[in-house]
Amino acid sequence: MSGADAAGRMKMDAHTELIWNRKLTRLAKRLQANQMDAYIADSKDDLTVLLDGILKPGATVNAGGSMTLRETGIIDYLRRGNFTFYDRTAPDVQTAEQTEAIYRQAFSADYYFASANAVTSDGWIYNVDGRGNRTAAILYGPKNVILVCGRNKWVKDLAAALARNREISAPANCVRLGRKTPCTVSGECEDCKSQDRICNDYTLIKRCSVKGRIKVILLNFEAGY
Repeated sequence: MSGADAAGRMKMDAHTELIWNRKLTRLAKRLQANQMDAYIADSKDDLTVLLDGILKPGATVNAGGSMTLRETGIIDYLRRGNFTFYDRTAPDVQTAEQTEAIYRQAFSADYYFASANAVTSDGWIYNVDGRGNRTAAILYGPKNVILVCGRNKWVKDLAAALARNREISAPANCVRLGRKTPCTVSGECEDCKSQDRICNDYTLIKRCSVKGRIKVILLNFEAGY
């Protein structure tokens, strides 16, 4: 790449980042108008600083299954922090009964961590779940819900949210989880009847009934599916 090409690429990237900053700032305001707290983190370090300010030491914490939480280091942060972390992926959790107990502990936790399949430009939270434990905990139970969403989760509207799950989130997660579903072969949802299907429960949050209970951290970088 020539010097001129490199300089042009840098300018284009700077322009793209400016657009993303404006887009996420506008989205944060929409989320706040829908009675959710909203934050923007430009890096993993910024994310850690935000969490230090939100979480209270000694709190009980639970988390849904999420690539975003893994990729951003949040799971490790919760493991090493001064929290009681009900961690279903811990090495000592080896039975279905232990896992089920941790699922249910989510409903009484001080903080519940998850991501979203999509966040619309109107500040609506869209999720699809396999067994409903994640969507149920987001809707009701934990005192605080913290949703960490990469900017790749931003979509224009509900139709785009549905399409994003069918074309990206669901197939990628089925591959990750080793599910035997048609989408792992075709690369897109076929509305299958497979026992391995992970798209069973659909939720849309337009407004948080308890102001500030749901806290959305918008990442100004891509993370998760």
